[in-house]
Amino acid sequence: MGLDITVLAVDWEWLEGTAVEDRYGLLTHAACYDDEFSWDAEPQRGWAWPAAPDVPWCGRYEFHSTTGSYKPHFWAGQPWDDLREHVVPEGREHLDAFLRDLIWDADGDAGADDGVIAGLFPANRRLLLICPPATVHALTLHWARVEPLLEGLREPYGVHSARPGRWIEDFGEFSVLLRESGTVVTEAGRRGWGLVGLPLWPRAVAVPAPTSRFPALSG
Repeated sequence: MGLDITVLAVDWEWLEGTAVEDRYGLLTHAACYDDEFSWDAEPQRGWAWPAAPDVPWCGRYEFHSTTGSYKPHFWAGQPWDDLREHVVPEGREHLDAFLRDLIWDADGDAGADDGVIAGLFPANRRLLLICPPATVHALTLHWARVEPLLEGLREPYGVHSARPGRWIEDFGEFSVLLRESGTVVTEAGRRGWGLVGLPLWPRAVAVPAPTSRFPALSG
C-alpha cells in the first residue's frame, strides 16, 4: 500500500468562510466521496463536479496517468533535474516555475509552505499540494509558455533523463503527467479557484462529512 494523492479545485472564499476546524474534514470527505466505492470498481478519472453534493464549492481531479499514486508526482522532479540544464533558458525558467509549485522541491525545503498552511488548516494536517488562487493564476501563465515548447523536450529528455525502472521512465510518461497538471491548473485558474492536494492512503470506504458547522449555501 502506498500514498495516494487526490487534487481538489477549491473556491477559496468558501474555504476561508468555513470554520478552520472543519476545513480538512470537508475536503477529505469531498476527496473520498463515493457511496459505491470498492476495490473492484474502475476509479473515475478526470474532473468530478462537484466533488461531493454537500461540498459544492469543490471539484475533484483524478489523474489518468498515475492511477492515484503520489509517487510519480514525487519523482517527476528527478528527470527534470537531469534535463533542465539542457533546455533553452525560456523553457527552463517557465518549467522551473510550473513544477516548483506543483511537484518539484528545488531547494529541498519541505517546510516551504508552512506559512500558507498554518493560516488555513490545523498545524497537524499534512498536505501534498496547496496553491491559493494567485499561485494558480501564475501557474496558468507559466503553463501557457511551457505547453508549446513541451514536444521540443522529447529528444534531450531521451538523451539525459530516460531511465528504465524510474517511476517516470520516459518522455511519454513525463509529458502526460505535465499535460494533466496543465489541465488541472487551467481549469482551476479559469474559475479563479485554488488547488489542494490531499495525502490519502488507499480508501476502502467513503469518508463522512463533519457534522459540525457547514457554510450556509445561498441561492
